[in-house]
Amino acid sequence: MKNIMILIVVIIVFATILIAYNGIFVIDEKAQGIVLQFGRYVKTMQEPGLQFKIPFIQSVIYYDDRILEYDSAPTEILTTDKKNLLIDNFARWKIIEPRKFYETVKTETSAQARLDDIIYSMLRVELGRYTLEEIISSHRDVIMKAVTDKSSTKALEYGIDIKDVRIKRADLPPENARSIYERMKAERKKQANMYRSEGEEEALKIRANTDKEKKIILSKAYEKSQVLKGEGDAEAIKIYAQAFEKDTEFYTFIRSLDAYKRTMDDKTTLVISPDIEFFKYLKGTN
Repeated sequence: MKNIMILIVVIIVFATILIAYNGIFVIDEKAQGIVLQFGRYVKTMQEPGLQFKIPFIQSVIYYDDRILEYDSAPTEILTTDKKNLLIDNFARWKIIEPRKFYETVKTETSAQARLDDIIYSMLRVELGRYTLEEIISSHRDVIMKAVTDKSSTKALEYGIDIKDVRIKRADLPPENARSIYERMKAERKKQANMYRSEGEEEALKIRANTDKEKKIILSKAYEKSQVLKGEGDAEAIKIYAQAFEKDTEFYTFIRSLDAYKRTMDDKTTLVISPDIEFFKYLKGTN
């Protein structure tokens, strides 16, 4: 009898432990979950801590409560100027309604597939409104905000909130890149030739103006030099005249010496009559 009582107590303790084990569970601070009863939704648990459920009848499905990342494979988008663009994008998202999430997509893998469809669709629509240059340069922030807002609205149907959508890379497809680069190269070459032509034209104008100014300056300088030369000659004649009036013989002597110096040196040989007037100052005196 005593052994039977011990066995009953052991069974009761074991059953209690088993029931407690199956009826008590913990929601981690990084997780959230829903309770199901025979596959049907019962309740949502998003607060961390110790939770309870009916053992063996109810079950718990856990979902991540953190912001998750979605990274898609590169896909081609057609811009408004008919350019194919290879887009590599990523998104950050979070499960905000576990019940709706379970009833629509059930798993994160399925949710990634739905996000792929939603985000690609919105990217195709929004990027299709802009040119290639606008997407690459000035309008990217506006585009990505519109994609994020519209994608998030659509994703709410699955209990998902899309926090942000971003483009990691935007490249031309390999088969189109070469032709685009060649066209850009030709356009840049054309523009460079235009700049060179304009530069040469401007250089010709500058050189023409410079030559004109040079001639004007030289002409004025020559005119001024002639005036100064005339004034100098007039002053010299005046001085010569004054000197001649003061001492005619001495003036004649000085002028003759100056003439000798200009016409003769130590290698000069003259064959002329010594009686001419030009050499009168070279003759000896009696």
